[in-house]
Amino acid sequence: MISVYHNDTIAALATPPGRGGIAIVRVSGSGARAAFDALFKPAGKQTVESHRMLFGKIIDNDRVIDECMAVLMFAPRSYTREDVAEFHTHGGDQVAHEVLSALYKLGVRPAEPGEFTRRAFLNGRIDLSRAEAVMDLIGAQGEQASRAAVRQLTGGVSTFIRQAQQDVTDLLAGVTAALDYPEEIDEEEAAGDAASQAKIIASRLLSACDERAARLLDSGFEVALCGRPNVGKSSLLNALLCEERAIVTNIPGTTRDIIRGSIFLNGLRVNLADTAGIREEADTVESIGIDRARSAIKNADLTLLVLDASAPLTQEDERLLQETAQLPRQIILNKCDLGCCHDMEGAVKISAATGTGMDALRALISEKAAIPAELPLVSERHMILARKAAAHLNAAADALTSGEPLDLCAIDLHAALETLGEVTGDRVDEKLLDSVFSRFCVGK
Repeated sequence: MISVYHNDTIAALATPPGRGGIAIVRVSGSGARAAFDALFKPAGKQTVESHRMLFGKIIDNDRVIDECMAVLMFAPRSYTREDVAEFHTHGGDQVAHEVLSALYKLGVRPAEPGEFTRRAFLNGRIDLSRAEAVMDLIGAQGEQASRAAVRQLTGGVSTFIRQAQQDVTDLLAGVTAALDYPEEIDEEEAAGDAASQAKIIASRLLSACDERAARLLDSGFEVALCGRPNVGKSSLLNALLCEERAIVTNIPGTTRDIIRGSIFLNGLRVNLADTAGIREEADTVESIGIDRARSAIKNADLTLLVLDASAPLTQEDERLLQETAQLPRQIILNKCDLGCCHDMEGAVKISAATGTGMDALRALISEKAAIPAELPLVSERHMILARKAAAHLNAAADALTSGEPLDLCAIDLHAALETLGEVTGDRVDEKLLDSVFSRFCVGK
């Protein structure tokens, strides 16, 4: 990642490499217009205007590279707030490679990862939290993750943080006024009011941090299927995935390792893990699978303990009921189409073979995986900074309450304000920018 921002001209492929209908080569910088004019020849009498898509040919040294569409977007009405040119060529690696090579010969340099978005930030088009949302939206897995990224992209985080910044600024103004006009403002009363307000702001920042929701949006809700051999775990996995992922036989111990698959429920990715049947008598290989099964159960957000509804409970069933009693667990009575020998409060009766009860099970998993609809902070970086700012605010409140001098308390308030500025990029250094934009793909 570049360590210093240069106002030169950059280019990169803005669409995924490989075969496709269209490949878009993006150019940004002060030389974008000159590069456009040097390579692109509009057909007929079309005039070049900002934001007007033109049809023509890309020509390099009298050789036609492609017949395509192209557009110029003059600053500041572009993604980077610089002059931007885009060539919409036929898809495929070769054409895009030749266009980029022609641009490089004109003095345009290859863009670094995330450099277009970095320029958008440095040129004031978006703040840092919105820049991060671009990559979150690109990498979103599931509708809920996509919606969270869009909320951040459209200013959800910015609005929340800037309100907190304004509240801290108002708080600092009150403390400063008490310091500057002690004869007019009672210092003890001002300290009490400031301490109370600092606690309120800190509480609001901490309440906005939801690690569970952030993790689920990023990596999904983990569900482990467990039970003794031959209760139908693999059949249940296949039924949930709507495909034959796991081998199903009547031979106990068929599943020796964890078999994984993912589905989307209510817009959230749910990761399923079918584990080896847990029993006492097992060979060496099966024992390794059982150890992995117990590890998966321990780390799951939800464990589906599958029991055979058509047969009495065994000692292995009883042991598993005890082992999982303190874990987030849902009892599943499978094979209910063959009859039900027992009933348990809260258990879900299903038949993985016939599909009976599967809709109810999916609804239950979706309910267990639910996250708040509005989440101000879903980025790990943002949550770390919010907690740090809250710690400064609470320190200031404690100091104010204990009668420390106001000017010393103001130091923590200033620190909270500076920390919040790191979320939006009001206060940022090159090292942080390099860390943020290194996650981006080239061309974005």
